[in-house]
Amino acid sequence: MSSQENHPMVRTVASTQSEMTEIILPNDTNMLGNLLGGRLMHFIDVTGAMAAYRHARTHVVTASMDHIDFIQPVRLGDLVTLKSSVNRAFTSSMEVGVKVWAENTRTGAVSHVASAYLVFVAVDEHGRLQKVPQLKPETPDEMRRYEDALRRREHRVREKTRRTEAKLVTAALKDAGAIEP
Repeated sequence: MSSQENHPMVRTVASTQSEMTEIILPNDTNMLGNLLGGRLMHFIDVTGAMAAYRHARTHVVTASMDHIDFIQPVRLGDLVTLKSSVNRAFTSSMEVGVKVWAENTRTGAVSHVASAYLVFVAVDEHGRLQKVPQLKPETPDEMRRYEDALRRREHRVREKTRRTEAKLVTAALKDAGAIEP
């Protein structure tokens, strides 16, 4: 099999989809018996990384988790299912969406409890940036998420520029003695 066949230049969203299920145990919860937010963020990061790995077929690192919605609490004993897929691939980065559902193990009731967007960057074993394949959305929902990902990226870039400029202004004011260090 050729290298081109092993590493196609275009992948589908379906080829990146990943799923993970966890049972919520006492060590995962706070004093109220609810899943700790940080523990859920860990699950989201792991599931998101699986989708990014499937797309990039190389090492990936988390660059940001720039949006997360905790919709409702997850209780001790619930089963948590996380589903992820790449929303859009750029040069070396990918936006991944993760949705989380909780299942009450006694009643079988399932509810959407969280959603998140993460950005992963593809790197080699030395940490150097790697190009990733293009992403081909196929369904109307995948196409919507693909377009939405570009808007979120543009927002991230604007926000990064704003923060950088604010740091430069603060540093200049400190140097001029206008504000205390």
